[in-house]
Amino acid sequence: MSESEEQKPKLSIVKILKCKNNDCKAWVREEFAVPGQVCPMCQGPMLRTMKHLPALQKKYKSPSR
Repeated sequence: MSESEEQKPKLSIVKILKCKNNDCKAWVREEFAVPGQVCPMCQGPMLRTMKHLPALQKKYKSPSR
């Protein structure tokens, strides 16, 4: 394997909501969507679909003292 192949993140199929408007490129991971989600860019309707995406990095904030 070359160096660039090793640095590529592993992709997995993720459920998303994608804007139905062909001129709009907005999408949201389904796990972050709210019921009745509208497009955050154009306020249009959203369509359920899938996309190959890298896994999310879980970052924890240290508790405030």
